[in-house]
Amino acid sequence: MHPTRLTAALAALALTAGLAGTLAGSATAATAAAGGPSQPVPPGHGRSLALAAADRAADSGLDGLRHGTDEELVRTAVTPWAGGLYYAAYQRTYKGLPVAGGGDAVVLSDSAGTVRHVAAAPAPALSLSTRAAVGGAAALATARAQLGHVESASTPELTVLLKGNKPVLAWHTLVVGSTAKGLPSSLDTYVDARTGKVTQATEKVRHAEGRGYHNGNVTIDTAANAMTDPNRSGFRCGGQNGSAYTGTPPWGNGTANDLVTACVDIMYAAQRESDMLKQWFGYNGINGQGGMVPARAGLSQVNAYYDGTKTTFGRNQNGTNQLTGIDVVAHEYGHEIFDRTPGSAGSSNENGGMNESTGDIFGALTEHFANNPHDTPDYTVGEKLNFLGDNKPIRYMYNPSLAGDPNCYPQLNSGTEVHAAAGPQNHWFYLLAEGSNPGGGKPSSPICSGGPSSVTGIGVQKAGKIFMGALLMKTSSWNHLAARKATLATAKNTYGSAECNAVKAAWNAIGVPAQSGETDCGGTTTPDFSLALNPASGSVQPGASVTSTVNTSTTGGSAQTVQLSASGAPSGVTVSFSPSSVTSGGSSTMTVQVGTGAATGTYPITVTGTGSATHTVTYQLTVGKDTPPPTGCDNSEHTYRGSLASGRTAVQPDGSYYYSAAPGTHVGCLRGPAGTDFDLYLQKWNGYGWTDVAVGGTASADEDLTYNGTAGYYRYVVHAYSGSGAYTLGLSNP
Repeated sequence: MHPTRLTAALAALALTAGLAGTLAGSATAATAAAGGPSQPVPPGHGRSLALAAADRAADSGLDGLRHGTDEELVRTAVTPWAGGLYYAAYQRTYKGLPVAGGGDAVVLSDSAGTVRHVAAAPAPALSLSTRAAVGGAAALATARAQLGHVESASTPELTVLLKGNKPVLAWHTLVVGSTAKGLPSSLDTYVDARTGKVTQATEKVRHAEGRGYHNGNVTIDTAANAMTDPNRSGFRCGGQNGSAYTGTPPWGNGTANDLVTACVDIMYAAQRESDMLKQWFGYNGINGQGGMVPARAGLSQVNAYYDGTKTTFGRNQNGTNQLTGIDVVAHEYGHEIFDRTPGSAGSSNENGGMNESTGDIFGALTEHFANNPHDTPDYTVGEKLNFLGDNKPIRYMYNPSLAGDPNCYPQLNSGTEVHAAAGPQNHWFYLLAEGSNPGGGKPSSPICSGGPSSVTGIGVQKAGKIFMGALLMKTSSWNHLAARKATLATAKNTYGSAECNAVKAAWNAIGVPAQSGETDCGGTTTPDFSLALNPASGSVQPGASVTSTVNTSTTGGSAQTVQLSASGAPSGVTVSFSPSSVTSGGSSTMTVQVGTGAATGTYPITVTGTGSATHTVTYQLTVGKDTPPPTGCDNSEHTYRGSLASGRTAVQPDGSYYYSAAPGTHVGCLRGPAGTDFDLYLQKWNGYGWTDVAVGGTASADEDLTYNGTAGYYRYVVHAYSGSGAYTLGLSNP
């Protein structure tokens, strides 16, 4: 499990209210307002009406479903849902070729012929030649050459790839194997059909983070003489050569590192996950068609991963057991669920973080469904496996910050590591399932700044069904904003207003704002609102000013007047709002004016919104003087500069990491502002997360460290323990 370079988060797509109104026009006003299940109709007739309505919407040419004369939206999948609902997925084509990277859509319709909701990924109008100058065989050879060892490669398919919103004619193939460094790889590859060069390659490897070892003596479905599942197509378990283990039951000997025993645990967890999907959600197994990819045990790494064709499981840091606990196995097959639902898996770190979170959520759901006394249900990840030798879980869904991951959506940025980026959606799911103060021995969960005062859970089964339904509305532009809209639509149409409002409260509690055109939950709710700042911090010189937008949204009941005020500003600093009060759902511009005599430093300013309730958010103001970054690391091979407010952290180089191909000495040199305490950490990727391998040893602005390490991935972390200002980091590596 190696880290992957991450691109900027995908922009949200908001369908206009006009489209929603047009599509709902065939329903009566009462039905459209209620959003509840339609009246029972004969199953075949209801399906026909639902799909006819969905196809009419796809052909409507409106807003997100608009397409040109050479384009079509082709229905590729239909998934029946509760209450006579159907999810219909559509693939955009251009002159008969599939279009990748945008234009896909999902329509939710009911058996009365009413469209309930539409999700669509944006796409530009297309105009290009579909004549390839490079043949498929040549493109396949180019794609295969990216890997050091190729295990398999799919037949190239001529495709229109939307890259940077521009169409490229390309050959699409999936190449599975390993890199020249021996790391597992599954590259979703597009080779330009004009130039013969790779135009895009996305890594699909997604990592985890009988008589079984973790789960005790259990019953699993196998053939009489092989660990092949007779009931779930494609599923088998064996060693690294891909063949199923053979023999006769009982399988395994129940010991920690026996690989047949590991397969017992893998098959038990994956089969329980498949059963959970069918029994709780009415969904046909992991891939939606009653099957799943095969599994391999015995990887000699601290790693577990899904690559689009299989799952693979290794061992923990100390080699004391295999990484085949229920939540880790279900996590990896959760990646297959994400990959096989509409929109597949994206390439941004926000999309990737939601993919990782999907694995965690299905891990928790499977633990609750299995209810195995050897691994009782919880909302932590890998807690039974001692992944890193510290006897701690690797993630905490109820409070991601316990593992150093962000709790709140506004804390995400384009440089957030993909597993850490799972934090906000994990937090949302726990709040939806259990609430902020569930009691009964379950942990309390914090609410992010500007959110509701508390959240009441609806139960893990309901929460899981809403989440699964939202995945069936996923498109290639999937992000937290799209997920909010999809979960609200699923909750309202599957259950009703109470569950829909619970979903809304959970999103508000992690700082995901209301979206244009999102489902109106209706029902009687306590009037409330949320408050957020964009940006939440700013730096300014004496004699100048800085601004931030105060955003509000209605989170319960009707819109209300919110009075804005600020406190905590230092001497010489004034804060004003224009306007000083807004109707919830509106915004105001906050201006922070800093006088010429204001003292330098970092100051928290509390912004308060007062209406039927009172909510606060904090703005971090840094007042400073223009000073150049410090010097003193001139002998370093590479130099990086930045600026930090007190308490903040930066990752270098440039928010990413570097690879050292050989063992040797790593040297870090940090020079911070005078009178401050800046800390320097060198971290190494251990196969599942970043761990500190060297730490600067002074309580001052300047720190130096040296570390003799093996080949691998490394990064530096600069932390402003106290004080603010510019810093210089020099680094040299083998």
